[in-house]
Amino acid sequence: MNKLFSSYIGILIFFLSCKNQKEAPSYVYESSSMKIIQLSPHAYQHITYLKTKEYGNVPCNGMIVTDTNEAIVFDTPADNKVATELINWIEDSLSSTITGVVTTHFHIDCLGGLQAFHDRKIPSYANTKTIDLAKSAKKELPKNGFDTSMEIKVGTKKVINSFIGEGHTADNIISYFPSEKILFGGCLIKSLGAKKGNLNDANVQEWSETVKRITSKYNEVEIVIPGHGATGNQELLQYTIELFQNSSVE
Repeated sequence: MNKLFSSYIGILIFFLSCKNQKEAPSYVYESSSMKIIQLSPHAYQHITYLKTKEYGNVPCNGMIVTDTNEAIVFDTPADNKVATELINWIEDSLSSTITGVVTTHFHIDCLGGLQAFHDRKIPSYANTKTIDLAKSAKKELPKNGFDTSMEIKVGTKKVINSFIGEGHTADNIISYFPSEKILFGGCLIKSLGAKKGNLNDANVQEWSETVKRITSKYNEVEIVIPGHGATGNQELLQYTIELFQNSSVE
């Protein structure tokens, strides 16, 4: 009986330990300019920083998906120096060739480091609206555009990139990694407790409806990465819907 009780306690401690690790993930890489968290066997969250006058030094999220020594990056750091740091980490630590980079909208926290990828001859992808808006803003342009949806392969797996509707910007897309049920929502999705943030290019009247369509289309999602703040689950989608329900710019 004592041995059985001890075994039970050991198993309980193990699962509690796993739970705590999930709640407070450890970084697989950390420097003054970048942090990386492994979310699943084939997916990582990269966190870099954007210096702003209004909000200070803002942490910005992106995603890395890997399989069979290939990798796709979703959103770049805000500058080429940190983007090069990210590229080097993927190539060295993951022993992976980056076969593409996807930018989820035209703001600097998504494509500010795009030149570093182009310098390495890495193909770039975005909504055609993103390319048009980036051109108007005189920013580095993604090379390949799509209108509504595009599947991009990484090894034997795929990621589905889709324009579902306007919200944070007129061009914001989401990227879904179905094999591990991970949704990279970018700045269209808010972390729990977040405020509305930068609304300069937003469509606040459509924002909630767009996220409702995402919730319906990808109802099997288990991990949601927002553009800024902590990663979570489908609660982030519901929080974003409620934040902008019957909303105005004020």
